[in-house]
Amino acid sequence: MTTVDVVIMAAGKGVRMKSRLPKVLHRLAGRPLLQHVLASVSALQARRVVVITGSGAEQVEAAVAAWLPDGPAPAFVRQEPQLGTGHAVQQAVPVLPDDGTALILNGDVPLVEAATLQKLVDTSGGRRLALLTVDMQDPTGYGRILRSGDAVWAIVEHKDASEEQRDIREIYTGFMAVPNVLLKRWLARLKNDNAQGEYYLTDIVKMAVDDGADVVAVKTQDKVQVDGVNSPSQLADLERAFQLRQAQALMEQGVRIADPARFDLRGELACAQDVEIDVNCIFEGQVSLGDGVKIGANCVIANAAIAAGAVIHPFTHIDGEKLGVRVGEGALVGPFARLRPGADLGPEVHIGNFVEVKNATLARGAKANHLAYLGDATVGERVNYGAGSITANYDGANKHRTVIEEDVHIGSNSVLVAPVTIGKGGTVGASSTITKNTPAGALSIARGKQVSIAGWQRPKKAGG
Repeated sequence: MTTVDVVIMAAGKGVRMKSRLPKVLHRLAGRPLLQHVLASVSALQARRVVVITGSGAEQVEAAVAAWLPDGPAPAFVRQEPQLGTGHAVQQAVPVLPDDGTALILNGDVPLVEAATLQKLVDTSGGRRLALLTVDMQDPTGYGRILRSGDAVWAIVEHKDASEEQRDIREIYTGFMAVPNVLLKRWLARLKNDNAQGEYYLTDIVKMAVDDGADVVAVKTQDKVQVDGVNSPSQLADLERAFQLRQAQALMEQGVRIADPARFDLRGELACAQDVEIDVNCIFEGQVSLGDGVKIGANCVIANAAIAAGAVIHPFTHIDGEKLGVRVGEGALVGPFARLRPGADLGPEVHIGNFVEVKNATLARGAKANHLAYLGDATVGERVNYGAGSITANYDGANKHRTVIEEDVHIGSNSVLVAPVTIGKGGTVGASSTITKNTPAGALSIARGKQVSIAGWQRPKKAGG
């Protein structure tokens, strides 16, 4: 087993992003670019991970610490000023032991897979310089691989390449694996006598050749894995490529996605059999969909478990955050509904248009079909919750709970002022404001007496 020390270059400002945010913190599929890289690295069981920061260093380092609250944080070294890729890796030399192999990655290339990185390490074998390469239709801006047969003898940066060299399509991806002791030797000999006045990491290839060391290339056929992000346009292109892959993987499992080009997964989505997902749906965090679940168009669903047979109608917004949301078997939700953290819907519950549920449990068959709010509530079986009704759960300082027992009917436009319990089988008359517990089976009405004044004249505008 080769001992691996991962070095991730994350010091660049990302000028072409035209943003105050450091480039490696821009998001793809809901996660920062650098977080994707660290996730792939985590499968390698590396001895250490070193992140080279520079532009926005404090922001990047704080972000990484927040992503890994329970795991070992990477070591950070700073590159100030930024004088090229070789100069960046030079900053990591003091924390790299002589034994082991350095796996050098870019923090703005988010979709590289652990298997590809492991193959690069294995090819190095603790004694060779191994480069990850790919053929590109348009290699503009990338370092070209110069080789004689299988032997790589140099990489030439695009800025310094001749016209003939610029016709080469095999490019260096920015990923390499190299024994630490050799890396240190070659980094110490780097010079900046080039068009940009920078220290190029790629120059160590020629040094390796001059020293008689083996230089080998591992060519990937999967360009998406090695695509970097230098502009908002490139970020958008990579987002769509990644989302299409996720959609295809789900469809191979049997999920019916109406249009893979209009599907976004920004977390993890587990689907049982016969799930259907319409267009323009976004899934975030941890989401599970049971057998036969149907998701209508234009839904946003985050951190939720939706049981078998449930239907989520179009334009529904579900976000469980840390508490999660549960939707029971055969439940109907939406359209235009909102389920907030702690919403727990039992089987066959109906939540209709413009209904909001937060930190509330609804038992089997309960219904709130339109224009209502249920917050901090426990709702029994078969409750019918009328349009325009709300639980007034907040007194300005504290939250209080409303209990609606089974078989209760809440008339339209009612206000239930918590803490309050509506007794089993009771009815609340429309437009009532209920401030006290009600007995089981009772009709409870709390509203002003209706008065009709005959012959009343409406006010008229002055001078009208």
